[in-house]
Amino acid sequence: MWQQKDNTLYRLFEFKNFSEAFAFMTQVALIAESMNHHPKWTNEWNKVEIWLSTHDAGDIVTEKDKTLAKKIDALV
Repeated sequence: MWQQKDNTLYRLFEFKNFSEAFAFMTQVALIAESMNHHPKWTNEWNKVEIWLSTHDAGDIVTEKDKTLAKKIDALV
Protein backbone atom coordinates (compact mmCIF):
# COMPACT_ATOMS: atom_id res chain seq x y z
CA MET A 1 0.00 0.00 0.00
CA TRP A 2 1.25 3.49 -0.85
CA GLN A 3 2.00 5.84 2.04
CA GLN A 4 2.29 9.58 2.03
CA LYS A 5 5.83 10.30 3.31
CA ASP A 6 7.76 13.60 3.17
CA ASN A 7 5.75 15.06 0.26
CA THR A 8 6.00 11.80 -1.70
CA LEU A 9 4.01 8.66 -2.30
CA TYR A 10 6.14 5.77 -1.01
CA ARG A 11 5.87 2.02 -1.35
CA LEU A 12 8.13 -0.96 -0.72
CA PHE A 13 7.70 -3.95 -3.04
CA GLU A 14 9.17 -7.36 -2.21
CA PHE A 15 9.67 -10.20 -4.68
CA LYS A 16 10.93 -13.79 -4.57
CA ASN A 17 14.33 -12.89 -5.98
CA PHE A 18 16.42 -10.32 -7.83
CA SER A 19 15.20 -11.40 -11.27
CA GLU A 20 11.56 -10.75 -10.36
CA ALA A 21 12.43 -7.39 -8.81
CA PHE A 22 14.42 -6.37 -11.89
CA ALA A 23 11.64 -7.48 -14.26
CA PHE A 24 9.20 -5.36 -12.24
CA MET A 25 11.53 -2.36 -12.47
CA THR A 26 11.74 -2.81 -16.23
CA GLN A 27 7.94 -2.74 -16.52
CA VAL A 28 7.75 0.36 -14.30
CA ALA A 29 10.45 2.05 -16.38
CA LEU A 30 8.45 1.56 -19.58
CA ILE A 31 5.31 3.01 -18.00
CA ALA A 32 7.20 5.92 -16.46
CA GLU A 33 8.89 6.73 -19.76
CA SER A 34 5.56 6.68 -21.62
CA MET A 35 4.22 9.17 -19.06
CA ASN A 36 7.45 11.21 -19.00
CA HIS A 37 7.22 10.90 -15.22
CA HIS A 38 10.16 9.14 -13.61
CA PRO A 39 10.26 7.79 -10.05
CA LYS A 40 13.00 7.92 -7.49
CA TRP A 41 13.71 4.32 -6.60
CA THR A 42 16.17 1.86 -5.14
CA ASN A 43 16.69 -1.85 -5.55
CA GLU A 44 18.40 -4.24 -3.20
CA TRP A 45 18.18 -7.89 -4.20
CA ASN A 46 14.43 -8.69 -3.97
CA LYS A 47 13.24 -5.28 -2.73
CA VAL A 48 12.25 -2.22 -4.75
CA GLU A 49 11.46 1.04 -2.98
CA ILE A 50 9.67 3.78 -4.94
CA TRP A 51 9.09 7.43 -4.07
CA LEU A 52 6.78 9.47 -6.32
CA SER A 53 6.51 13.25 -6.48
CA THR A 54 6.22 15.78 -9.28
CA HIS A 55 9.41 17.79 -9.61
CA ASP A 56 7.83 20.38 -11.95
CA ALA A 57 5.25 21.15 -9.26
CA GLY A 58 7.82 21.72 -6.51
CA ASP A 59 8.33 18.10 -5.42
CA ILE A 60 4.80 17.51 -4.17
CA VAL A 61 2.33 14.71 -4.84
CA THR A 62 0.07 15.43 -7.81
CA GLU A 63 -2.43 13.52 -9.95
CA LYS A 64 0.49 12.38 -12.13
CA ASP A 65 1.93 10.56 -9.13
CA LYS A 66 -1.40 9.00 -8.21
CA THR A 67 -1.90 7.84 -11.80
CA LEU A 68 1.58 6.32 -11.95
CA ALA A 69 1.04 4.62 -8.58
CA LYS A 70 -2.17 2.99 -9.88
CA LYS A 71 -0.39 1.79 -13.00
CA ILE A 72 2.43 0.35 -10.89
CA ASP A 73 -0.10 -1.39 -8.62
CA ALA A 74 -1.64 -3.05 -11.67
CA LEU A 75 1.69 -4.82 -12.29
CA VAL A 76 1.69 -6.76 -9.01
